[in-house]
Amino acid sequence: MQGGQKVSNEAFRYVLYCVLLCIFLVAGMHILTVKSRFARLGEGTLGFEGFRRQRMDSGMLEHIREAENPGMDLGLYWLENNFGQEVFPYPCSGEVFLKLQRVWSRKPGWDLYRSACEAVWNDLKYFPIPEPSNGVRAEVTFEDSWMFERNYGGKRGHEGTDIMASTNERGFYPVVSMTDGVILHKGWLEKGGYRIGITAPGGAYFYYAHLDSYADIDEGDAVKAGDLLGFMGDTGYSKVEGTTGNFPVHLHLGIYLVTEDQEISVNPYYPLRYVEGRRVQCAY
Repeated sequence: MQGGQKVSNEAFRYVLYCVLLCIFLVAGMHILTVKSRFARLGEGTLGFEGFRRQRMDSGMLEHIREAENPGMDLGLYWLENNFGQEVFPYPCSGEVFLKLQRVWSRKPGWDLYRSACEAVWNDLKYFPIPEPSNGVRAEVTFEDSWMFERNYGGKRGHEGTDIMASTNERGFYPVVSMTDGVILHKGWLEKGGYRIGITAPGGAYFYYAHLDSYADIDEGDAVKAGDLLGFMGDTGYSKVEGTTGNFPVHLHLGIYLVTEDQEISVNPYYPLRYVEGRRVQCAY
């Protein structure tokens, strides 16, 4: 009887040991997972390719079109889905993002990260190509060409989105500002041709390239979202100012964040999707 009792006690201790070991392993894995999740937010976050790509699914795109603070909600969305590498584990709702904000806002680096996300998204008001008000057909198309190969001046990734003209006629399509802002740059660039660079109120820099001509605006002028900047063209890819014809008529849009020590390009494709239904009307 005593021998049986001894075996029973040893078996119980063994089972108890296994249970405790499992508990400690699960707890340890949870701690590691949480730490790994919070490690996504840090000094280098804005330089992550996942952040720069700005990817989202259709549910999130629909959500931000109605959100009070699309930039902040997107910032939380990317932190939670590891910048598109995982599935976002929650429904896209205001209540969910409010709860996530309470968690992430206590983490170091949150304020800078949130400001960057808001700078890209919260000043957006209009699609840069107006809708014709006079019955003219003037369709445009665009795709996610982020980091597609470009060869002029050496191989490089495409840091922007090209809005292509269905009517390949320079000077036909008006181009308007997507945001309020101040004109920081105007003039010729070898790759960009005639271009306009506008700093929006939140600090993001919006770059409109390959223009055919300009509206009556100059560097230092303030513009409102929807103001005419110029007309779509095919200028650029040359050191000779005024060169045209090296590619079809289109608008190259770039969006940049400027920090203290670097300039970070982000993918304009999803910002364009966000405002594709918001178009000012203009006579062509």
